[in-house]
Amino acid sequence: MADQTVALLRAHSKHAPWNARGLAAHATALVDAAGMRPTNASARATPSARAVRFYVAHGLLDHPMGRGTAATYHYRHLLQLLAIKIRQREGQTLDAIKAELSGATGDALERRVAQSLAPALTAGADQVVQHDDDAAMSWRRVSVAEGIELHVRDDSPAGRGDVIAAMREAVRAALGREDVR
Repeated sequence: MADQTVALLRAHSKHAPWNARGLAAHATALVDAAGMRPTNASARATPSARAVRFYVAHGLLDHPMGRGTAATYHYRHLLQLLAIKIRQREGQTLDAIKAELSGATGDALERRVAQSLAPALTAGADQVVQHDDDAAMSWRRVSVAEGIELHVRDDSPAGRGDVIAAMREAVRAALGREDVR
């Protein structure tokens, strides 16, 4: 079972690299699926891009590759971010988490995170892995305006015609361009 949960967790590495927002969103999806809530009242349940940058600045997360808007985060960063959220759930302070993470090897970190997220990983991550390996996926390209397209996978709930039309109109409204409506 432990090897299976580690393999399911590793499947998420296929989605790397991320920017700070993407890393936070990916971690949030896993944290939400696991139902993790911190016992520390000052800690937020889900990470944000701002929290990612805070954790880097305070030495809880390794520095990303690149700087500024070109900064990219990888699988180890995901593991570190998930470990932070797991330890916060258990009531640990950031100082204690920093001390713990500074000596953690990648394998130990991966096993710890996989063990804590096992129920969430086994409940849905195997379906994500199947989608990652499925070469038969088809996408619909939806023109919004000159030079702007939406790409929607056909098997997505958002692939229905009425949903696509609503998304197209929402993007057009966000553009604020009357001439493209």
